[in-house]
Amino acid sequence: MGRCPNPVTVVIDSQSVKGAETVGSATRGYDPAKVIDGRKRHLVVDTKGLPMIVMVTAADIPDRDAAKLLFDRLCRREPQITLSWGDSAYGGGLETWAKDEHGLTVLISRRPPAAKGWILLPRRWVVERTNSWIMKARRNCRDYERRTDHSEAHITLALIAIMLRRLSRGQIAPDRYPSSAVLAAAA
Repeated sequence: MGRCPNPVTVVIDSQSVKGAETVGSATRGYDPAKVIDGRKRHLVVDTKGLPMIVMVTAADIPDRDAAKLLFDRLCRREPQITLSWGDSAYGGGLETWAKDEHGLTVLISRRPPAAKGWILLPRRWVVERTNSWIMKARRNCRDYERRTDHSEAHITLALIAIMLRRLSRGQIAPDRYPSSAVLAAAA
């Protein structure tokens, strides 16, 4: 795509989903902002919306606390990361912690003060789109897994399927669609 294969800018977000009765009380929580009892999916994507890291926690874990764990894992695996975009849930001291610990700049996309209703925020739409891709896999509309690592695996598999569909888009399977020479010979 004409870009560096090792991204230096990422976008972070979380998504709260309801937990089924199979989700244990140790790994579920209540998110008062979304009024959801279940789990929270934390996702870091590159600037094209492709996933870099996924983490699932109880829904009552604040985003900025989970972001510290995410950034620790991410910067260990991808040390070239220098900039992250997030929403206002990632404010409150995360910016200084990330700069001190990992040399990572965290920028917050804020809503304009006069805005009413839903608006598209710069850089944030990339991760929101990836969250919507995850929800297209029916299994991920609710969290059914007993363990958080199994839930992370289901999300990762859904994203792998999406990337494989993108890679194979436009390619025609030769056994399903005969060439024009074969069609001409048959006529």
